[in-house]
Amino acid sequence: MSTTKAEQSLIVLGAGVVGLTIAYLAALADDVSFDIKVIARDLPEDTDFSQAWSSPYGGANWSPMELGGENERVRKWEEKTFNKLWDMIPTGLVKLLPTRLYTAQSRDDKVSDLWWKDLVRNIRVLPPSDIPEPFKAGVAFDTVSVNPSEYLPWLQSELISRGVTFERRNVASLDELRSLVGPDGMLVNASALGSRSIIGVQDTKLYPIRGQTILVHAPGLQECLLVYSATEEATYIIPRPGKGQPDTAILGGTFQPGNWDTSLDMQIARGIFDRCAALAPCLKSAESRILKYYVGLRPERKGGPRVELEQIALPLQSTDGLIPWNGSPTSDRDGEQSMLVVHAYGFGPGGFQRSWGAAEEVLELVKAQVALKHNT
Repeated sequence: MSTTKAEQSLIVLGAGVVGLTIAYLAALADDVSFDIKVIARDLPEDTDFSQAWSSPYGGANWSPMELGGENERVRKWEEKTFNKLWDMIPTGLVKLLPTRLYTAQSRDDKVSDLWWKDLVRNIRVLPPSDIPEPFKAGVAFDTVSVNPSEYLPWLQSELISRGVTFERRNVASLDELRSLVGPDGMLVNASALGSRSIIGVQDTKLYPIRGQTILVHAPGLQECLLVYSATEEATYIIPRPGKGQPDTAILGGTFQPGNWDTSLDMQIARGIFDRCAALAPCLKSAESRILKYYVGLRPERKGGPRVELEQIALPLQSTDGLIPWNGSPTSDRDGEQSMLVVHAYGFGPGGFQRSWGAAEEVLELVKAQVALKHNT
């Protein structure tokens, strides 16, 4: 029996946390030899310069979200991701994060009623004496957080060390990737909100959720505090790991669906700081200071994330004749071609906490196509 690995060219479009994690797992594959190239308009070194992608501005912790309790597929992604990140705590890239979640509504829920009770660690109902006013109920548990400004560059450096190449390119149409993917290659589309406008995808189910946060230096913050809210006004304090810049935390925030505005609103910033300082008075101490303001757009999708295989005929066709020319004349020899695309986008506020699980599923889809090709 031959032990030769199958070889496969793989183009990953998008260098956010999902795209980088997919590329990382592909680079580690022991049964397929992937030749991987990551193409993106925004790269990990742009974490402080571009508001056009969401990963640098994410809360980047694991926290309970409704979709995980409603969708078994998403729940599995979150479970796999949580366990992976928990195992990475000794590396220093991931922080073990004691957390308290408060709600202003009286609840009779028990821990056993929470869909995520077996996912986090050390979960318990808070006694009334541990719940500050005006809140009525709460739970405590241990979870995890990462620091995007260190975690994303780490993923990139790991990929480069394994021979993965990166190219900065603003892709407007899948036709532009035709020659790069080639007749035998595959494309992973992890372009987040970009998939709404990239010709050949144009997924109008995608929409932004505007988030505004504050990055602070606050050595007194060692616990994550979350307030359950069903409004656009969110309150959370998420301490982060950090080797280059320790003792930082994200204060949030906003949750504004359909809002594309990336400008800073100082009135909102004041509200965020005041709400968070009410929970953690140490934010007003002399040793705490504001470092940066962030505004980002979470890539949400109606119906949930899209992770699926699609075969797309190229060159793209249009009844209106308005497909842009990609600069490469076609001939009879290289005319029509189909491109295998695995889509992986629309994770909304859950990109970090679903990244490893979703990446596993994407790689399974890719490998299944590799197996089909090599068995025919």
